Amino acid sequence: MIAQTDVDALAEQVPDGALLALPPDYSFVPMALIRALIRRGVKDLHLLAVPISGLSADLLIGAGCVKTMEAAAVTLGEAGLAPCFTRAVQDGAIRMKDSTCPAIHTALQAAEKGVPFMPLGGVIGSDIVKYRDDWKVVDDPMGQGGGRILLLPAITPDVALVHAPLADAFGNVWVGKRHELFTIAHAARTTLATYEELHDGDLTADPVLSAGTIPAMYIGALAQAREGAKPLGLAGRYVIDMDHIRAYAKEARTQEGFDAYLKREVLGPEAEAAS
Repeated sequence: MIAQTDVDALAEQVPDGALLALPPDYSFVPMALIRALIRRGVKDLHLLAVPISGLSADLLIGAGCVKTMEAAAVTLGEAGLAPCFTRAVQDGAIRMKDSTCPAIHTALQAAEKGVPFMPLGGVIGSDIVKYRDDWKVVDDPMGQGGGRILLLPAITPDVALVHAPLADAFGNVWVGKRHELFTIAHAARTTLATYEELHDGDLTADPVLSAGTIPAMYIGALAQAREGAKPLGLAGRYVIDMDHIRAYAKEARTQEGFDAYLKREVLGPEAEAAS
């Protein structure tokens, strides 16, 4: 059994300077936990988007919690650019490690399999390779005539974060068809999960739910957070609040606007009263 805790206590388990893996905005993002991390003042994070990110990364960057961002993209989708990320890159406030979707998944798969690197085709010739001195282009060691091949070092996140529709008292977490969350959990040293509802029974023993369940052996701690992905969506539960995202994109175009959003939406009434 994994002990249940609350979201703020869960945030205390993410150390400063951690390599932190985040799901994409279209997946199961623990936004309540992201807000708790900001409230506790976490700093110097190396954020890894798996493989892209949006609101979650933008909030952490704007709040000064991030030192390095590694991603294929950081964007608010149809709401436009991620304003804090854009500002931070332009100002040199964070270190940006450009990557691609296949590269991030491949590097995580290397960690998942316990090997130091994995090969990847299709990126050679891209300008990204020139700016990644940790990536190596070598001759095909198998001599199969495929030419040069890119080797990517394994990425082992210190912590992965997930929000799930269901968890059980045994510490198992159901994420359905979101297979990237399995890869994150397998690759990371630990996974912290928030969830909507507690399942009555063992998810791994359920013939329907077991295939979409991350076993408890990969989960470090759990906390219930109803509507914990909002204002993002959670498939089968609620949809993304695009009015909120568009309003955020407009307000956060300036640091002053972002600070006002942060006080109102993240830090709470105590911060509002102190301003």
